[in-house]
Amino acid sequence: MSSSQSRVRRPRSRLWPARSAGALLVLFAVSVLVFAATEAAPGDAATARLGPQAPADAVAALRDRLGLDRPAPLRYLDWFGHAVRGDFGASYASGRPVGEVIADRFGNSLVLGLAATAVLVPLAVGLGLWAGLRAGRRGDRLVSGTALGLAAVPEFVTGALLMAVFAAGLGWLPAVSLLGAGQGPLDEPSVLVLPVITLVSVCLAQNLRLVRAGVAEAARSPAVEAARLNGVPESRVALRYVLPAGLGPAVPMLARSVAYLLGGALVAESLFGYPGIAALLVDATAARDVPVVQAVALLGAAVAVAANLFADLAVPLLDPVQRRPR
Repeated sequence: MSSSQSRVRRPRSRLWPARSAGALLVLFAVSVLVFAATEAAPGDAATARLGPQAPADAVAALRDRLGLDRPAPLRYLDWFGHAVRGDFGASYASGRPVGEVIADRFGNSLVLGLAATAVLVPLAVGLGLWAGLRAGRRGDRLVSGTALGLAAVPEFVTGALLMAVFAAGLGWLPAVSLLGAGQGPLDEPSVLVLPVITLVSVCLAQNLRLVRAGVAEAARSPAVEAARLNGVPESRVALRYVLPAGLGPAVPMLARSVAYLLGGALVAESLFGYPGIAALLVDATAARDVPVVQAVALLGAAVAVAANLFADLAVPLLDPVQRRPR
């Protein structure tokens, strides 16, 4: 291998460790911010559980039992040390291990997020590719205009309209996504339909437009023009040359959308009464259940950091120059 080739390859070989180290530092910073935010909130778990009229000695005893009277830095170190081992303590509200409380809801959010992702990614990529290859034509204007209209409608408005039409009006789907005891969303797939459509409608617009813009630019590149002049079939040009280059600008936004979907979509879960992780966060915040709030926030940050790390590592692989053998 020549020295010039070595200089080109070496930065790529260090991409994983460098980006992974950066992701871990981000998670550490997020853990500090999460702990500081819960500390800065008014009141604490003791007063929330006993009520504002509780005797001062009872509140003090509960604070001592929960360890709330210890200095904040010591409590952070103790919490973070256990969190990296997967131990987030016990819920103040129920006394159950936080991991069990989260597991009950995270599975529901994961199913909802995966279902929405399975619809979002093919739609955004497929429609973006189709519109980008027809940039400036009637089909492109129709798709881009529809995407712009979807982006202008708030998520709760979209969900409310879907509920009014398909649940209250036509009666085709349940208005709320409540699950019975011992049931999961896959036992009642109909409860996923309206939340999934709501989430996809919100995330589709930006992703579709980014894919469309990237494809339109890639379709005008010299490499694509050369492939067409050499008689390469148009379908192969689109899939082999245009799509990978066009996806590069859209991958970070797709990653953020997937992280949002998998991490629990607050508006959709609240609107449809879906028992997911975002709804758990709302309930825990209202109850001042600090261990659950901290764990859910850190879990959401971990999902977002992992998705962005994947995007950072995937973008260079989509670059034709980076993928070309050396």
